[in-house]
Amino acid sequence: MKLNIGVLPGDGIGPEVTAQAVKVLKAIAMEFNHVFTFEKALVGGVAIEKTGTALPDETVEICKRADAVLFGAIGNTKYDEDPDAEVRPEQGLLGLRKALGLHTNIRPVIAYEDLLNKSSLKVKAIKDTNLVIYRELTGGIYFGKRHLSDDGNTASDVCEYQRFEIERIAHAAFKAAQSRKRKLTLVDKANVLESSRLWRRVVKDIAKQYSDVKIEYTYIDNAAMDLIINPKQFDVILTENMFGDILSEEASVIVGSIGLLASASIGDEHVMFEPIHGAYTKAANKGIANPIASILSAAMLLDHFGLDEEANRVREGVDKSLKLHITTPDLNNKYDHISTTKVGDFIEDFIHNPDETNLNFTNIHLGQSTII
Repeated sequence: MKLNIGVLPGDGIGPEVTAQAVKVLKAIAMEFNHVFTFEKALVGGVAIEKTGTALPDETVEICKRADAVLFGAIGNTKYDEDPDAEVRPEQGLLGLRKALGLHTNIRPVIAYEDLLNKSSLKVKAIKDTNLVIYRELTGGIYFGKRHLSDDGNTASDVCEYQRFEIERIAHAAFKAAQSRKRKLTLVDKANVLESSRLWRRVVKDIAKQYSDVKIEYTYIDNAAMDLIINPKQFDVILTENMFGDILSEEASVIVGSIGLLASASIGDEHVMFEPIHGAYTKAANKGIANPIASILSAAMLLDHFGLDEEANRVREGVDKSLKLHITTPDLNNKYDHISTTKVGDFIEDFIHNPDETNLNFTNIHLGQSTII
């Protein structure tokens, strides 16, 4: 298969983790006789510094002609500390989602057996958790009208949804549930918000077409609590933009590190894959950023194009790196010399040698794994 992949490393740790995902995809291409080409583009804070805008036109064009986009992270603390900044890195990501029509965001949450003790939650509560969050991505309060009064003392953000926006992601979520445990939970705030009441009406209508899927409804506050107390009760969570953003960030507590959570953003014509963590600027260029979420995002890219064996090889490499503690300091307080690059090197080596890769700490320290 030939794939042209747009690569948007972005800010902070984005370039470091994205480099490992590209490394892994190149190994897959070599091992399985594919041709993957990569075209880089600017986005976020680095784009502002070089072009004055968070999303240059050239970046949009590169992404539109690509078969898929691999995204890193955006953000810079200097913009966070300036509430009056008119141009912000985050505008690049929101603008890209809109420009590419990426309306459906898919975020798997899996509690890895070898990392259960890394979570701050009780092992018995999170063991066997395997859920997926379907988050609507181009509507709601993030894209609604904003207003600030002339005196600067009153502000408003409009949360608006249209029926078709809810229908398209609801169908995708129900179909996903059919291939999983056949359970879907809609998360809303229908007791207060009119937009949530529309979500509930539309989803109830669509549920009639999926009689084999059990449907449950819960409010966002209850869902946030249940996700911590008993996350394995969930299978597919369907929700709107802001609620999905909050819940998926919260879910990082389950798996032990936000550096493990990957995502896919799907549109009618374009697709993008990215870790859900932010730029984590203070960790940039220190070799401590966890690249696994970016690597798992690359696996989701392979899934999208039906390259199941290839995607499974990547995930097996990740599993082995976790089992052997070839992980960055956020997950590994025993061997703090294992860097971002070394994790990528190990998984790359596993792709080429799945039956022979083994651990030798002397060689891992040098950035290589041992073939025995």
